[in-house]
Amino acid sequence: MTIAGAAISSRPSDWQPVWLYLTLAFLGVLGDRVAAHTGQMRLSAGLTIVGLAMALLGPAPAVSICILSRVIDAVIADGIALRGRRLALIWNLGMYVGVLIGSLIIRAAVDGGLSQKSAGFALVVTGAITVANIINFLLAAVWIRVHDGPPIGRQLRRNFVPVLPWIATPNIISGVLATLYFRAGATSLLLSLALLAAFYALLAALLGSQQRRDQLEERTVQLASLQVGLLLTMARTLSLRDPFTARHSAAVARYAHAIAEAAGCTEGELRTVHTAGLLHDIGKFAFPDRILMAGGNLTDEDRRLVLSHPVQGAELVGRVEGFEQIAEIIRAHHERIDGQGYPDALSGNDIPALARIISVADVYDVMTGRDTYRTPVSPADAVAELRRVSGTQLDRTYVELFAAILERDRIGFTHAEDADFEAELAMEQHIRELAQPRVPA
Repeated sequence: MTIAGAAISSRPSDWQPVWLYLTLAFLGVLGDRVAAHTGQMRLSAGLTIVGLAMALLGPAPAVSICILSRVIDAVIADGIALRGRRLALIWNLGMYVGVLIGSLIIRAAVDGGLSQKSAGFALVVTGAITVANIINFLLAAVWIRVHDGPPIGRQLRRNFVPVLPWIATPNIISGVLATLYFRAGATSLLLSLALLAAFYALLAALLGSQQRRDQLEERTVQLASLQVGLLLTMARTLSLRDPFTARHSAAVARYAHAIAEAAGCTEGELRTVHTAGLLHDIGKFAFPDRILMAGGNLTDEDRRLVLSHPVQGAELVGRVEGFEQIAEIIRAHHERIDGQGYPDALSGNDIPALARIISVADVYDVMTGRDTYRTPVSPADAVAELRRVSGTQLDRTYVELFAAILERDRIGFTHAEDADFEAELAMEQHIRELAQPRVPA
């Protein structure tokens, strides 16, 4: 259909002068070999040459140059059989349609009386080539989506928007050079070649640097995911040794998330406080069984070891890339508003806000949990105790928020089944995957 449209719109004058068509065809094929990739976008100097053909010749010559350069590229890449080129051919079909439409826009403007030596002509050429680019991308994006690819909107954000400057710049160059040609004649083509060579050399260098950065980011994300997986495995292992500690951690994560949500925390802060709640007692992993299972008195040495668990947990979690804030929260979750807590004797607002939230959830669950080492109290009595120590041990604002949540929603955590802990771990894994930065494919 594109070829038919180009043939119908073709005029004998479009192919004149012949040297210009042959020159642009040669530069188009040559320029198509000078390309850079970003995501699934392929940017080449040949696109700018095709843009010049659209402005200086017409629809049919521009389409023919486009087809010629693409066919030669496909043959060089995959051989005469064009193996595996379905996606590339559909991508290029978009280019053909866009080139035809863009060329007709330029022709209509000139037929309407627009001077080819004017600045207005340069703007029309720039706009027409941009239209061709957009059509090219959209048709390719539809093809990718139909074949189980990401949604078109996501492709637009990841693959098109980031390279807009690199798409717009050669389009503007084409518009300026087209006007310059009609003003200065054939010598302007030499300037065109020099400018294009410099631009695409710079583009290739910058995109190469971006690709190396993306690869480094991807490896960092993979390493962080592995480290998080190891932490969650340690949490599961701790649950096998001491079901109370694991279930308590799950309860604290759930309660802390609810308090943070009521406090108006951001999505990132909600993820952080949930993770910190799950891992706040991970430092107990190093405890010997005599401490984990102790229901009575501890030796002085054992007490010193117990008091060290926020520091041990923070050091362990702090080794994970991007978990520095979570480590800080874990370290501070036994600090007190009055400065009498441990390990750093922080007070008031010097204690991280999310650590203050964890403290409220922690104290409440220790008092109400059915499998604690003390007789559990009722939720009402636990809230009364939270209020009694608010302003000294706990943050009064978060205590009142939690009391309101308990009164309104009556949330609870029974510590009845291992599935409760597993549910919180599954939620943690899910929200971490959703928050994980994505590297363009």
